[in-house]
Amino acid sequence: MQYEPYLSAVGVDLTILPFFDDDYLRNIYAGVGKGGGPARAFVQRYKAVRQFRDTDVIWLEKEAFPWLPWMIEHVLLPSDVPIVSDYDDAIFHNYDLHRLGLVRRFLGRKIDKVMAGSSLVTAGNAYLAQRARDAGAAKVEIIPTVVDADVYTLREKYVDVADRVQIGWIGTPSTWAAYMEPMMPMLQSVAVKTGARLRVVGAGAAASPNSILDNVAWSEGAEVSEIQKMDIGLMPLTDTPWARGKCGYKLIQYMACGLPVIASPVGVNSEIVEHGVNGFLATSEAEWREALITLLADPDLRARMGAKGRRKVEEQYSLQVWGPRVAALLTEVAQRGKLGTVC
Repeated sequence: MQYEPYLSAVGVDLTILPFFDDDYLRNIYAGVGKGGGPARAFVQRYKAVRQFRDTDVIWLEKEAFPWLPWMIEHVLLPSDVPIVSDYDDAIFHNYDLHRLGLVRRFLGRKIDKVMAGSSLVTAGNAYLAQRARDAGAAKVEIIPTVVDADVYTLREKYVDVADRVQIGWIGTPSTWAAYMEPMMPMLQSVAVKTGARLRVVGAGAAASPNSILDNVAWSEGAEVSEIQKMDIGLMPLTDTPWARGKCGYKLIQYMACGLPVIASPVGVNSEIVEHGVNGFLATSEAEWREALITLLADPDLRARMGAKGRRKVEEQYSLQVWGPRVAALLTEVAQRGKLGTVC
């Protein structure tokens, strides 16, 4: 959606057809359940396939029909419309590393076939790009996750009524449970020692109440302002195949707002974070503790690292840099003098 102005500028008419609707996603994150959402989504996607046939390029996020075999998807999609498939997660591991052998057998190579059948694969990092090359994709381009640098602006100095530094994190209930919950004993120890607080956005009910914790609900409208209230941004990961496919969105959000960051050196995190320059990379609990205490004790260091992080986002991870490039790639795939419509 954020690329639409850049596509429009080169004559692209963009039609956006999401698989799930907003109500489904709100219910999932609220813990209400899926209800009839998946069935409704499949019906809507089946109907949308007819619209695909009248376009010049299909810009596909991951796959057209989740959890259906490639052969079915291949038959339903138009054969004469080029596909640009896009990956910012190692979605293929949902299938090839699934606990059920039947899923691994029938869907384990599905995403590889989507990649191989695409005129272009855009991947958010080298791990995803290599999977596409190994699958036989005709052309692969690494397009990093980006933010709009005009929306994600530098934070102003934020101090709460207790004058406490804010250690920050943003994500979802599932990523909180996987990556942040195991760190809470260490974070609580550091916070008690230094007087800092932990500000988390989007963890929901997955985050147990804690005396150091301010648990804030995520909303699109408040996302940037909540990050701007943080002083340090965290992105812990475990070194797993799924985590290696992540594209560092949290880090880019933090850095765009001028925050120094601390992250696990997993996957693309090691490219985004320059250790000792715009933040710290930490593996062990001792390294995390040392990095936190160093940043908490030195506001000037936080400011210097935050400024360098912001500059890196502007140069390498901004919509302003990548918007024209993505528009050019899509028009190139169309192979026409003028591109009409993209779905």
